[in-house]
Formats: sequence, structure tokens, C-alpha cells
Amino acid sequence: MTGPLRIGFIPLVDAAALIVAVDKGFTAAEGLDVTLVREVSWSNVRDKLNIGLFDAAHLLAPVAIASSLGIGHVKVPIVAPFNLGVNGNAITVTPALHAALMAELEGDRFDPMATALALARVVAARRKAGAEPLTFGMTFPFSTHNYQLRFWMAAGGVDPDEDVRLVVLPPPYMVDSLANGHVDAFCVGAPWNSIAVDLGIGHILHFVSDILVRAAEKVLAVRQSWADKNPDALAALVRACGRAADFIEQSHVEAAQILAKPERIDVDAEVIKRTLDGRLKISPDGTFRESPRYLLVGREGAARPEPIQAAWLYAQMVRWGQIPLSEEALNTAMGVFRPDIYDAATGTAAPAGGAEIGAFAGPAFSADDVIGHLRAFKIGRWRA
Repeated sequence: MTGPLRIGFIPLVDAAALIVAVDKGFTAAEGLDVTLVREVSWSNVRDKLNIGLFDAAHLLAPVAIASSLGIGHVKVPIVAPFNLGVNGNAITVTPALHAALMAELEGDRFDPMATALALARVVAARRKAGAEPLTFGMTFPFSTHNYQLRFWMAAGGVDPDEDVRLVVLPPPYMVDSLANGHVDAFCVGAPWNSIAVDLGIGHILHFVSDILVRAAEKVLAVRQSWADKNPDALAALVRACGRAADFIEQSHVEAAQILAKPERIDVDAEVIKRTLDGRLKISPDGTFRESPRYLLVGREGAARPEPIQAAWLYAQMVRWGQIPLSEEALNTAMGVFRPDIYDAATGTAAPAGGAEIGAFAGPAFSADDVIGHLRAFKIGRWRA
């Protein structure tokens, strides 16, 4: 077995399987000596993983793909053998923007097409009045948050590069940025949406599971070179995270207490438990909303990395002009997600339906027809 491992993470609930694997002793039981290192930004995590300061990391799924493709930074091939979280993001808006959207809403306030069309009307009214564009915070250019915001807005006719501003903020800074008026809204993972609601400064407009039925969010990431040299250690780490994911799904109270510790996520355990339960307070008035799909840690085959999810993320990179469309790049992207390593380590495979995307707009996504996916949308920056 390999020597001591250093693994980086961001204080988010979708780091749960990794944190619990270490703190409940599942990694030790597999013969691994793991130190978790808390970081504040995704660029820090990516850079330390890429240069070898981290052996593994809690990482944005699109960052693993971008690193392997060499876009946005140096090219370092990454392997993702375990999904740490499916879904888990939400879009939170200020009370002022929430009121403006509700005033323009036609239809169900939880229907993302209805809110996207309402946003288009708000944007048009602000432009006519000479107001500044709305500013939306997201966590990284190569992030599900960026693509989910863009997918939602564009479906309603809002061009995310022309009609609003998108700015990058580390997850722990989102709430302060909303409170200080630096952003009008943000898309981030738990628990930061709930923190904004509890402070009375935000309304959760959408769970991202409203926008996509299943979205690969964070992965356990290692360098390809490390995976090649340490296959037994990697399999052990995957098994430990799998045990932790099972424990979390069965023990929300204890898992929340573990995650709430100051050196881990450092927020109230009750907020984390609400996240794991999929029952979130969405408005300062105390309104709650429940969704079994809000965050999937291990259930419904969520831990198994599905290459179609990587293909969808690659398609969004192409749609928004981050990389040209090519068969080679698509294959590289899909090759980052490694269900073969997961299956061999755990001795299991995903149940039927694990590969679903289920976007609220456009045709059903197929990795065999990325160009058809891109042509289905009027707004984008892609080129063949």
C-alpha cells in the first residue's frame, strides 16, 4: 500500500463521503493513512492536485475534464473513479430580485422555464430603465454552477454573456457577497444557499435538480499518473468512500455532526442535516421545500461515475466557447469518468437510470449526437 495521502477538499456538503470516510475510520480500515486539507477555492485545489501536493481531491467534475483537456490551465490528465455528489446546487437570489421575478412570473414558481422567462422580462425592464445588469455569482468558469446558470437563463432567452454579468466567487464567500450587494444571485452547493436564507438575505429560487434530473457535481479526482502507479490504494480509497456514502444515506444525524466540525464545513449541524434530508428552508419567512433529488450522495447509483455525464459537461464547454467541438476531445472528456475502476473496486454496478441527464429544456441528451444537442439551442458561442 502507498504511503500517507494528502487529499484536498472545499467546505461543502458534497465532500461528505470523503470526510466521513476519514473521520469514521473507513480509510484506515482499508490500510490508508489520509490527511484531509481544507481549501477555500477550486483553483487552489486544482493546482495542488496537478503539481502533486495533493494525492487526491474533492473536485468539480468539469475541472477534472478541463484539466485533462488542457483548457484554462496546464494539461494534466485526471481520473475520476467515484462521484462524491450528484445534484446539490441551488440558485439563490436577493429578496429584491425574488420580488421582481415573482411579479413577472407566469406559471409555477418552481418551473425553471417559467422563472427563466420571468428573468428575461426583468432583464428587459432593467435595460429599458438604464439600470446596471444583474450580477450572478458562480464558483468557477469550469463548473456545473456556471453551466447550470447558463442553461437555465438561455432557455428563457437571456444571453448570459450579453444580458447579465457572471462572476467567479469561492463558495464560502458567496453569502457575504450577497449580503454586501456585490451580487444579485448565486449558484452554489450546500450549505451556502441555506446559510443565506437563514440570515434573511436570500431566497432559494431553484434546486438545480429542477434544471437537470441528474447532474454529476463533484468527483474524487486523482492524477492519471498517480492512478497508474497506485491502483491498489485507489481501489481502497474508492471502497472507503463507498462505505462512507452508504453510512451517510443511513445516518443523516451523525453524518451532519461529523461534517459540522470546525475543521470540516464549520456550520450548524442542523443546516447540514436539512441538506442531506433534501428538506430546505427556501425563504426567510420559513417556507420549506422538499426534494428527494436535491443531493444524491450514494443512493440510486449516484457514486458510480457515468461517462454520459462527462459528455454533457463537455457539450456545455463547447456551447459556451471554452473549447472547439471535436471527437477526440469528447472521447478524452468521457474517459475521465472511470466506472470500470469503480466497478472493480466495489464489485457493484449502477442500477438502471443512473446515466440519465433529464434537462428541463431541449431534446434528450445523447453522447452520440453532441452537435444535435448544440443545434437545439439558439443562444451559445460554439463552433464546429
